[in-house]
Amino acid sequence: MTPQLLLGDERTASQLCELGVRRGGVLLVHASMRSAGGSARSMADALRRALGPEGTLVVPAFTPENSDTSRSYLDRVRGLSDRARAEVRATMPAFDPEVSPAPSMGAFAETVRQSPGARRSAHPQTSFAALGPAAAKLLGGHRQDCHLGEDSPLARLYDADAQVLLLGTGFDSCTAFHLGEYRRPEPPRRLYRCVVAREGRRRWWEYEDIALDDSDFAAIGADFGHERPGAVDTGRVGAAPSRLFRLRAAVDFATGWLGRRRADGR
Repeated sequence: MTPQLLLGDERTASQLCELGVRRGGVLLVHASMRSAGGSARSMADALRRALGPEGTLVVPAFTPENSDTSRSYLDRVRGLSDRARAEVRATMPAFDPEVSPAPSMGAFAETVRQSPGARRSAHPQTSFAALGPAAAKLLGGHRQDCHLGEDSPLARLYDADAQVLLLGTGFDSCTAFHLGEYRRPEPPRRLYRCVVAREGRRRWWEYEDIALDDSDFAAIGADFGHERPGAVDTGRVGAAPSRLFRLRAAVDFATGWLGRRRADGR
């Protein structure tokens, strides 16, 4: 690494510390490198520098590309014939936690996922990747019929009092709010289907889980910042306007907000 890049990492790490990233803590990051500028590798290095050797960096590593019930698939096949849809399904990649890319999560998440020593949870659609000493504990036990609930890394992040960094992204991408959906009384459920690799073979697997809906997450985030003064710290990381907050506080707020606003049974 050149001295110029090292200095850039140090400046970004300083921004992260000034924003409030806890040294030695656990941090879930949603990042837009287009907004932040620079390279994803330099940003990952800066975040690890800010967290220190005892800290753990976590990113979503979701793979809607292997599901024919995902929004991305439905957008992709809209208007196609039955035969063309069947051809798309036949070529959809089976999930393998060791190698399956997560292109829709962006360059930063992919950089973390592919870093030496990174771990990944086992869910074939909503896995997480992590670097740091708490990675195995946070990602272990991710049940394959539980996207983002009590048997997912989100609940372990809640227990760990993790922070969330929205680095150039909005609250509409705040995955943590999904845990609030699971904590509503009797949330609606639906069927999901994806293709997985089992015993060396490509297989389709169908399961039931919560009907995930992020359409009102931007509104939840706006109310969270307004109704909980001081809960959200703001500043720039690289060139990106960013927000930092405690995951536990965000989930608790979202649980109450959804209980009031989604009383119509959505």
